Amino acid sequence: MGRRVRQVGYQLNPVGEKLSFEEIKAILRGADELIMAGGRNLLAKILKASRDKKLLELKLDQNPVYGYYKELTLAEITARIDRAIADGYLKIEYNHRLPVLVYTEKGWEIEKETYAEELLEKLKALLNGMDYTFVKQLKDRDREMILLLLEKIEATGDRRFIPLLHAWAFIEYKEMRKAIHEAINSLKRKQ
Repeated sequence: MGRRVRQVGYQLNPVGEKLSFEEIKAILRGADELIMAGGRNLLAKILKASRDKKLLELKLDQNPVYGYYKELTLAEITARIDRAIADGYLKIEYNHRLPVLVYTEKGWEIEKETYAEELLEKLKALLNGMDYTFVKQLKDRDREMILLLLEKIEATGDRRFIPLLHAWAFIEYKEMRKAIHEAINSLKRKQ
């Protein structure tokens, strides 16, 4: 018989007022690297811009929303994270004995859009150069989010994306390569 694992407890203390959409997006974006790996305390430290040793070792200070709530206390930030959980954007599940953050479907829809938009901006910045090594970071990302990114690229109508898309297709798996080539063909058809 296996030994029973004692799970670490937690208690939510959500802030009373509703969060703005920008706050929800920031909390979800901050949580992205913590999904099934970290909890509320670590997310609060990211949003606070903490110089915590563990946070720095994990390079979480490079998160795009690092310091979003730097003027608030950790308790105030945690209350906002708890409000996002209470409102159904995040939930808590256990990874062995520790409570960790997980997106809800509603939260993932917002984060997917936010992250795809962020990636589109990074790719736009590459259009004037010839260095497309960033596309290697797109491999093995969430398929839904990558397909949304490809839709956003197509919607720009910018044919300068074509060489970048070719470089990306070269390193991708067969199924994603097909979706990338569809985006290339769509851009070629646009005037």
